[in-house]
Amino acid sequence: MNLNGVILAAGLSSRMKAFKPLLKLKGKTIIENSIDSMFNAGVNKIVVVLGYRAKEVESILQTKYDPSRLLFIYNHKYAETDMLTSIKIGISALNNCDAFYLLPGDMPAVSIQTFLAVKEIMYRTNAMVSFPTIDGYRKHPPLISCKCIDYILKSDSKGGLREIWKQFEDQIETVPVNDVGCILDADTKEDYNRLVKYMEG
Repeated sequence: MNLNGVILAAGLSSRMKAFKPLLKLKGKTIIENSIDSMFNAGVNKIVVVLGYRAKEVESILQTKYDPSRLLFIYNHKYAETDMLTSIKIGISALNNCDAFYLLPGDMPAVSIQTFLAVKEIMYRTNAMVSFPTIDGYRKHPPLISCKCIDYILKSDSKGGLREIWKQFEDQIETVPVNDVGCILDADTKEDYNRLVKYMEG
């Protein structure tokens, strides 16, 4: 399978009260760790959706990655739009792939095994979407078939992707994982401290 990725990093980080993508983690920034996790899992190209402080993030990342494999795209209305808007902007820039992982930029701790597990279940079942699960609950990162792109772009759902997935419910597969990284993010200072402790401990 030819896999790409979309990483969402356009938000204001308002709950964190510090700019999440550039917070330090394991000698790098959070956004670098998130990008690395996807590349280490075998994706060919990643689209990073930026908004708040976009040029600052881009200037840092440009020096560290192959520009043919990392594409920056912007949600210029990041302060007034929801995550689905950023998702649409990101997937509009995808091309030539069978499926793509979708990951919030503040979730850098997902294991390679989790990425590979959702890839394997999609490959075996030809699912439209495959999710890792913990205790039966769907978690990030889903792997989404590129056949879903038109449906997502045309949707005006107020319920985000969860509402969109209802039309694919019989074509969604899940795989249980034992990966704390699927539930760790940096929404708040407490979340960030837990993330640091997990990643650096």
